[in-house]
Amino acid sequence: MMKKRLIPMILTVLIWAGMYYYYLPPLNIHSRDSWVFILTIVVVGIIINFWTIFRAVFLDRTSPERTANKKIMKKLLLVPAALAIFYVGGTILSSPILRASSYNKLLTVETGDFAADIHEVDYNKIPILDSESAAKLAEREMGSMVDMVSQYEVSSYFNQINYQTKPMRVTPLRYGDLIKWVTNRDTGIPGYIQIDMTSQNVDLVRLDQGIKYSPFEHFGRNLYRYIRFRYPNAMIRSSNFEVDENGVPYWVCAVEDKTIGLFGGTDVKGAIVVNAVSGEHSYYDIADVPRWIDKVYDANLLIEQYDYYGTLKKGYLNSIFGQRECLQSTEGYNYIALEDDVWVYTGVTSIGGDESNVGFVLMNSRTKETKYYQISGAKEISAMSSAEGQVQHLGYTATFPILLNIANEPTYFLSLKDGAGLVKKYAMVNIQKYQIVAIGDTVAECEKAYRNLMAGNGIDTVDTKKALKANGTITMMKDIVIDGDTYYYLMLDSSDELFEVEVKNYLGILKKQLGETVSLEYVTEADGVNAVIGLQ
Repeated sequence: MMKKRLIPMILTVLIWAGMYYYYLPPLNIHSRDSWVFILTIVVVGIIINFWTIFRAVFLDRTSPERTANKKIMKKLLLVPAALAIFYVGGTILSSPILRASSYNKLLTVETGDFAADIHEVDYNKIPILDSESAAKLAEREMGSMVDMVSQYEVSSYFNQINYQTKPMRVTPLRYGDLIKWVTNRDTGIPGYIQIDMTSQNVDLVRLDQGIKYSPFEHFGRNLYRYIRFRYPNAMIRSSNFEVDENGVPYWVCAVEDKTIGLFGGTDVKGAIVVNAVSGEHSYYDIADVPRWIDKVYDANLLIEQYDYYGTLKKGYLNSIFGQRECLQSTEGYNYIALEDDVWVYTGVTSIGGDESNVGFVLMNSRTKETKYYQISGAKEISAMSSAEGQVQHLGYTATFPILLNIANEPTYFLSLKDGAGLVKKYAMVNIQKYQIVAIGDTVAECEKAYRNLMAGNGIDTVDTKKALKANGTITMMKDIVIDGDTYYYLMLDSSDELFEVEVKNYLGILKKQLGETVSLEYVTEADGVNAVIGLQ
């Protein structure tokens, strides 16, 4: 009799151990995955031991143990009932319905100064690729690697980082299939793809030693299993692939925390950083995360917390019915590189569904620092439609815009892609005066057309603080017509620079001749042209 009971019990324990090894739930009361896992193993245990339980309680009527067994079973049935009550109660007490004030305080939002915080655009740092375009370029590059394409594939872990002051997307390779993992696991994954988001250059970075720890591994080297057995209580929210300033690959795994009740107030309290090659690992509290790491907070969490901040200022009921002073994020988001950090950008609109933004927010992906800028204007979707309308005959589609500062004007910058997902043109849309839309084949060309359009609409685009002066005799003078406007290009005996004068703004140039002395005031534009802003 004892042997018949013992075998199902041993089988139950073995299956439970296998389930834990496969599902890897955190041993944490705040994790819903843990509660689901507990419920699942209880059900599995009942199924495996069903006959033993049924016989002990219902069939073995002559056994003196039957009464005792029934009492034990009644007590055991109370366990799942208590768990269910505790789970439901914890869910209700953690909800925004009862804890709106706590949810509203998850995020601290400062009011920012657009011109001071977001400096004028540096064209070497504008990311012109979205993740979809980056993936297509990576696949093309991988197809040219004859020695690797048969064994490895490009993974989907495209993460935007700042690498040596430039915006990059990086992603590791992955094994082609299980057989290729078996034949290559000793050496590991040989490298990762690095995509320059400003120049569209794609490089396969080959490592001296392969990546041994990743989500594509199995058994003990699988990233999640490797972390779980070393940090059994940690609730891993996300895992991002990053490289440090020396090109060493790491996995940055955000550790989730529940700050409101049992399951509410999702936040990030730290990060587990794993060297993808050696497996060396460290845990950092959020305040101590190294500066080279760009992403700990994922965009979805930051936007969720901002929506709580914007909608729950006056309580939960107001967010549903009155909706006074309620704001929410717009559809979509993008990333901006500022001061070697990656910030999440999204617009802000009223909860009533207006067709315009009342402002926008920037949220730091490493520190959660958040700044709000009260600048009304077009929604991102409207800007995308405006840009696509300029090239509708070509059938290009616009990427979700990023925010730029051009002549202290908040500006949407968009890339325009063809059907193959490749970037063909660029667009700039003024956020406040969204009828101003400029298109160009290059970023510099687009910016020049945009400045001209703004000037034509009465917006001062010249930063006189950056103006330079030149004096000398005219040694070369040539006129050129561009898009219906006449420009004069000058060279002086005192300089090797070329100066551009737009005739309609400076008619006095028509009176100048070779050999005459002139005094110029000019600014150097992004494309290297010295645009004259003063002529004597």
